[in-house]
Amino acid sequence: MPLYDSEKSVVILDIGTAYTKFGLTGEPVPRAIYRTEVKFKGKTKNLFDYEDEQELYDMLVEFFQDVYFKYAVTSPKDRPIVIVESLFCPIVFRENVAKVLFRHYAVSSLLFLSSHLVSVCTLAVDTALVLDVGYKEACCIPICFGMPLINAWQTLDIGSRSIHRNLQKLIMEKNPGGPSLSETDIENIKVRCCFVTKKERANGLALPKPNIEPCPDVDYPIEGAATMCINGAIREKTYEIMFEEDNDHLCLPTMILDALMNVDLHLRSKLAENILLIGGTTMAMGFKSRLREELLDRLSEERYKKLNVKCFKFHTSPSKENFTAWLGGSIYGATDWLTTKALSREDYLENNKIPDWSDLSYNSRSV
Repeated sequence: MPLYDSEKSVVILDIGTAYTKFGLTGEPVPRAIYRTEVKFKGKTKNLFDYEDEQELYDMLVEFFQDVYFKYAVTSPKDRPIVIVESLFCPIVFRENVAKVLFRHYAVSSLLFLSSHLVSVCTLAVDTALVLDVGYKEACCIPICFGMPLINAWQTLDIGSRSIHRNLQKLIMEKNPGGPSLSETDIENIKVRCCFVTKKERANGLALPKPNIEPCPDVDYPIEGAATMCINGAIREKTYEIMFEEDNDHLCLPTMILDALMNVDLHLRSKLAENILLIGGTTMAMGFKSRLREELLDRLSEERYKKLNVKCFKFHTSPSKENFTAWLGGSIYGATDWLTTKALSREDYLENNKIPDWSDLSYNSRSV
């Protein structure tokens, strides 16, 4: 049951690369989670696949049309809006979001919130290491005493998209003449059939002649009554791309360790014992256990011996990992932050810009 009168609640929107989470303040879960797509020029297109700024603006007009009149079912002028975003969201995207909301839909106020920072507030703590594994990339940012340490951030081009490509490659190698699979099929196979296996089993399966028996095969339904056999080795290998080091010796575990290396010595143990995982990919079965295993194993490497970290502990979020950031935005939107920190339409029309996170004058307005 909502904590606040739905007639006065604020729209909370977490616009992810693959999925958007929509809801109102005071609610524990989003009202809708849907693909970040719009119908544009007769085609369904991802919101982030724009070719120029004008196209982005036009697509955002269609996108917020659905937000207000399909999901919120209310006039944009009646409700302020909170946008949960990454600290590294492109400036052109933020500026066009504000332009569409203030000039086209005439919203009264707009508040941008950092996804990493607001996720921490769901735990009622002010210090944590937040790892967000999204669709296009994984981003790790330490939050210390309520402030993101940008100098310690780490990011890699590994996420759901990389996992989907790896899964598709494994399936094609095993079934070269098999039916073509859509992006939706690949995603469903990943979620329903695959899991993150233990490090020992992963090493055994990676050998030219595997010395262990893979998990059982499963049948995945496609095209009505037809099915496709998903090999047990494929089920266990799909997520391995997250833990395999690239040419620069970087992977998901090294991101966390490198982030710890870039913070003060006295903060490292506390951050290592307060790790928060967000993003849909981290919901995979076995993900948290394997990540802890990989982190402990790499502590013995020469480059990480000086970390002086003994253990790693993970928080259990009060929500599903794929909408933890949205929940943080819902919490912030129900406080006086909205009235004291949000950017009003009058201020925007006067200055015609949205301050960047690095702008010190913005610190008095937002997180």
